[in-house]
Amino acid sequence: MELRQLKYFIEVAKQEHVSIAAENLHIAQSAISRQIGNLEDELGVQLLQREGRNIKLTHIGKLFAEQAVIAIKAIENAKQMIDEYIDPERGTIRIGFPSSLAGNILPRIITAFKREHPDVKFHLRQGSYHFLIDGIKKREIDLAFIGPVPKNDTDIHSDILFIENFVALLPEYHLLTVQKDISLYQLAKDPFVLFPKGFILRKIVEDACVQAGFQPKVLCEGEDLDAIKGLVSAGIGITLLPALLLNENHPSGTVILKIKEPELRRTVGILTPKYRELSPSETLFYDFVKKYFDSLNKHQSSF
Repeated sequence: MELRQLKYFIEVAKQEHVSIAAENLHIAQSAISRQIGNLEDELGVQLLQREGRNIKLTHIGKLFAEQAVIAIKAIENAKQMIDEYIDPERGTIRIGFPSSLAGNILPRIITAFKREHPDVKFHLRQGSYHFLIDGIKKREIDLAFIGPVPKNDTDIHSDILFIENFVALLPEYHLLTVQKDISLYQLAKDPFVLFPKGFILRKIVEDACVQAGFQPKVLCEGEDLDAIKGLVSAGIGITLLPALLLNENHPSGTVILKIKEPELRRTVGILTPKYRELSPSETLFYDFVKKYFDSLNKHQSSF
């Protein structure tokens, strides 16, 4: 079994079309067909079957494709580790992050790291809460920033970097803006503008409202943070957000209020694989991040 056979098979399985796969791989269609035929002969099973002009995976072909992808990723990771052992300052790190950390935290960390290690490259992938966790487990990303930090997951290692308060964002004409802080139950009759169901920030807000004794009345939903803040500015409703999302980008026409009860906070941290050693470049970045936030936390207890 040859590495190129696996790569050809994976591309055909992905495209379900030999000619498209051949075009993407920049090789002759006959070469792909021949190599996949050799692979099937060696394995003693049929991996593909034709349906008109298209190709479909057999049942065993689907199972083999899943494992082949894992195998190729493992080989690529091994090659990357060798390259980085030769020169860890020139490695590439795949980092996952949520949208809530994209505008402030992540750029600051990478900028500070690049000052000391200018030749290390980054491949950045923004994703949902569950995508980041699964991405670490499936080796699709190397490290991930996340908030809140997951608990009791035995397949990943997590470090809390800091704890962040949530605040209320209200239209400037709201009656409560005369106060310095509020209790969450004071917003029970207000319409909320929140992220859709399934977003972790939505769940944090809903759980806090239930703890305060009410279910939030969600008038509008949106996946875009700026749109949510814009709707609040326009007077459509109110929202609750992590403080860092507002500290440096406070929309006009709104007021930020602290929430005194119930305590509404989230942990923010970094995820790493539990059953795989970090490469030298990844270790370099991981250690830098830990020291970076240790230094910040000496000057302030929370963000």
